[in-house]
Amino acid sequence: MNEIIGFIIIGIGLVFDLFGCIGLVRMPNVYTRLQAATKCVTLGTCSILFGVLCLSGFDSTGLKALICIAFVAVTSPTAAHAIARASHKFGVSVHKDAVVDRYDEEVDHHEEGETL
Repeated sequence: MNEIIGFIIIGIGLVFDLFGCIGLVRMPNVYTRLQAATKCVTLGTCSILFGVLCLSGFDSTGLKALICIAFVAVTSPTAAHAIARASHKFGVSVHKDAVVDRYDEEVDHHEEGETL
């Protein structure tokens, strides 16, 4: 029974990873690509690792998968945030159809002396 559940969870993770990769290719700029990569690929990778944990149990492989889940869940969103912030600071523009740039508005208000 654990094998069936493990393979189903791994299959779901592969689908999320596939959608994340398609999002990296199809999205128009760095910010939307980061969103696709961070959300889909993080969930997909964590699902694959959780499926490995279900398949192997709590042996050395399962514990390594559990540690990797925690590592990916913490580092992937942090890295995406750092990349997005650095892109914005270096002047990479948002997509032409973007409605609002909240970060730019907050920076402008902060420079004018207003409190956030």
